[in-house]
Amino acid sequence: MESTYSAGNIQVLKGLEPVRKRPGMYIGSTGPRGLHHLVYETVDNCIDEAMAGFCKNITVALEPDDIVRVEDDGRGIPVDMHPTEHVSALELVLTRLHAGGKFDKGSYKVSGGLHGVGVSCVNALSFWLEATVSRDGHVYQQRYETGVPTAPVKAIGDTDKHGTVIRWKADSTIFTETTHYDYNTLKDRLKELAFLNNGIKIIFRDERVGDTVESPVEEVFQFEGGIKQYVSEINSGVKNSKFFYPEEPIYITGEKDNVVTELAFQYNSGYEERIRSFVNDINTRDGGTHLDGFKNALTFVLNKALDANEKLKRKLDKDERLTGDDVRAGIVVVLSMKVPEPEFEGQTKEKLGNTEVRSIVNALVQEKLTIFFEMNPAILEKVLEKAVGEASARIAARKAKESSRRKTLSDSFSLPDKLSDCSLKDPELTEVFIVEGDSAGGSCVKGRDPKTQAILSLWGKMLNVEKVDAKKVVNNDKLQPVIASLGAGFGEDFNIEKLRYHKIIIMADADVDGSHIRTLLLTFFFRYMPELIRRGYVYLAMPPLYGIKSGKSITYVYTDEEKNSEIAKLGENAKYTIQRFKGLGEMDGDELWETTMDPSRRKMKVVTIPDAEAADAIFSVCMGEEVEPRRKFIDENAHMANLDF
Repeated sequence: MESTYSAGNIQVLKGLEPVRKRPGMYIGSTGPRGLHHLVYETVDNCIDEAMAGFCKNITVALEPDDIVRVEDDGRGIPVDMHPTEHVSALELVLTRLHAGGKFDKGSYKVSGGLHGVGVSCVNALSFWLEATVSRDGHVYQQRYETGVPTAPVKAIGDTDKHGTVIRWKADSTIFTETTHYDYNTLKDRLKELAFLNNGIKIIFRDERVGDTVESPVEEVFQFEGGIKQYVSEINSGVKNSKFFYPEEPIYITGEKDNVVTELAFQYNSGYEERIRSFVNDINTRDGGTHLDGFKNALTFVLNKALDANEKLKRKLDKDERLTGDDVRAGIVVVLSMKVPEPEFEGQTKEKLGNTEVRSIVNALVQEKLTIFFEMNPAILEKVLEKAVGEASARIAARKAKESSRRKTLSDSFSLPDKLSDCSLKDPELTEVFIVEGDSAGGSCVKGRDPKTQAILSLWGKMLNVEKVDAKKVVNNDKLQPVIASLGAGFGEDFNIEKLRYHKIIIMADADVDGSHIRTLLLTFFFRYMPELIRRGYVYLAMPPLYGIKSGKSITYVYTDEEKNSEIAKLGENAKYTIQRFKGLGEMDGDELWETTMDPSRRKMKVVTIPDAEAADAIFSVCMGEEVEPRRKFIDENAHMANLDF
């Protein structure tokens, strides 16, 4: 069959059509992460106004019916006619990609956002959006539907206030997985922004009365201490830490070539480094040149100080130097940069690429940290003692490894008896279900596709790895089968290239015990195999809660709301029976395949870490040794509990 390819086949997408055609290119995904990104991008505009000195108060509100409202008291988006585009500036900002004041450095010295497409993307991906602007004594408004204005900008009243209100409802035909916003996800980001912009007040309200809350919930984030206060808060959540030094985080700031560096850090008695770096309020999770500059400077300053400390220097071999890992053991760092023209690697903007920033940060930290340590020799002594202790342990471990070429942990394990493996060996095509109990495991084996689906049955109480060291983890008879089945080792020896399955599916009962098992497994993966979660390889199976049988047909539902909806569809006089599935073992192989294991019909949740640091803090609070932080967490979140008696 012949096909023609001519100029007529070339599509030209106009206005916001590219965003609706390929939303993932602009907001990363159309799942929960992309949905929440709509809020971040709108708030970024408010933060830009704040960084420019024109905004002090920001309100983010979650209204019923999945509507979001973001308000600020900035200058207000201009509404006058653009001189060359002959359309209102407000309409231009909301309907054109790469339109906005961020490209004019006279309006904004620095800015975040998605390369100037942020608020227009929100407009494009919403059923409707309303923009209300207060400026020049008047209130103006314009409404859009799927990114298209329904009428010109119009004045609707007078006011002595100034600012912008953006209100929208996300398009469920694009965000097909969910349009429901998670309170805690948004809370963590808004709190982070308040830390990074000290003095700015961010009010977060959940107004979804009757939906997710009994009455409106409001939290106010305002931190005069800025990133120093941020460091203290992170350190307060570090498990098993007995002391911090110095008592007040070290704070360094400076400006060169319009690049502003703000740094705060503090050590604790632990050994894990916790670093959060930002550029124009964007979380650079993969670091970049700014973080390289800090790390290089810290290592240089402490090695130079060690050269002058004969007592501590004698504890190391003659030619040994402190490494970056040595000097950063137990450190908590917040590094916030303001860069006029940031260059990020990749669309996700998680790594800074500006080469000049490396030398700016390096020089500033070297100079000011040297002065700080000269004025605080006792603090320097403590820092050096810890770094030297780390170096000594590292050197001893290296020598032991060189003298005994032991196999890695993954090599020493054979496949466990409880694993019913699949026949295919390509990890991209295979998956493993981790199931609690022999009964459920047996049903899964009967119902699975033996070519691509492996079943690992676990038994007994899972180890809480948050409370033990690595030696107990590897020797635990409940976790050894998991480590061996995945085949990639764990901890420092973890190698993602050796992973035997690219889908690791936790299948637990839909009750409190099942939730506990899921939490314990996720804690283990998060602490010892975090790359699994970062790559999106870990899933939660979603077995049905009920089976509604009417005549010869049966409908499986996953929530009480779905159950009520299905019963309503059957009608008042319909005859039906309801089966409540309390455990996976109650289902036979065919039922498990049909409801939970068949890739064409099943429902699963991928486990992600939108904010790895926030997840880290939650795991420490909920699963760690400290009781008081856990009690506080329960007090603050008990209203969201879903108990199953």
